[in-house]
Amino acid sequence: MRKYLFLIPFFALSTVRAAIHTEAVTYSHGNAALVGYLAYDDASQEKRPGILVTHEWWGLTDHIKQMTEELAKLGYVAFAPDIYGKGQITTDPSEAGKWSSIYKSDRGLMRGRMDAGLSVLKKQKMVDTGRIAAIGFCFGGTCSLELARAGANVNGVVSFHGGLDTPNPDDAKNIKGKVLVLTGGDDNYIPPEQIIAFEKEMRDAKVDWQLNSYGNAVHGYTNPTAGTDNSKGYAYNEKAAKRSWLAMQDFFREIFVK
Repeated sequence: MRKYLFLIPFFALSTVRAAIHTEAVTYSHGNAALVGYLAYDDASQEKRPGILVTHEWWGLTDHIKQMTEELAKLGYVAFAPDIYGKGQITTDPSEAGKWSSIYKSDRGLMRGRMDAGLSVLKKQKMVDTGRIAAIGFCFGGTCSLELARAGANVNGVVSFHGGLDTPNPDDAKNIKGKVLVLTGGDDNYIPPEQIIAFEKEMRDAKVDWQLNSYGNAVHGYTNPTAGTDNSKGYAYNEKAAKRSWLAMQDFFREIFVK
């Protein structure tokens, strides 16, 4: 019950309660057994846009599942892929750092896991495969950008306080959709030089991109379980969370116009 009270401020604008169907979806990538999380409004049989929702470095936690459900309430089919593998969830930063570094140091593997999740999303009968977006939080934001750099056929990607660096900036030329980056203005995990390099990468590749920086927000600003102490470098910021969620919705309205 407590976690829902934390989430009320962030999702205050999503007041319509829909008949949301959720389920765990088992799939694989290579030899890895993966279990993602699917959510959609089963009161409607109409095809609708699909959203890939990639988790933070903690793994596919309840927080990300709730985000997926909120997107379903907004009228999307949302699928949270499992990047690490079945059951790999942690609250230990050291363990999370170890797991995420496997994929950060092997962008091919990261892209492969993302593509596997995208395939699951596109196979859902309710999804309009001509209207797809990928969003991600922290580690998941990095994953979403790498999916775009790999040339995935998506309308757009959104990164919430995600890492912007890539070992292959020239791959930005493969990006087919639009890009929205939503970052904390005081996020020390995303230093100014990384932002400058990202902006150059986007310009050089002539990508349609946007970058919003939210004042007084640090890393993890969308996660209500992060506490509110900015001095720790990872903290929830209600204003930034609401503003970035609205920015994402505006972005979706733009990219999903038929």
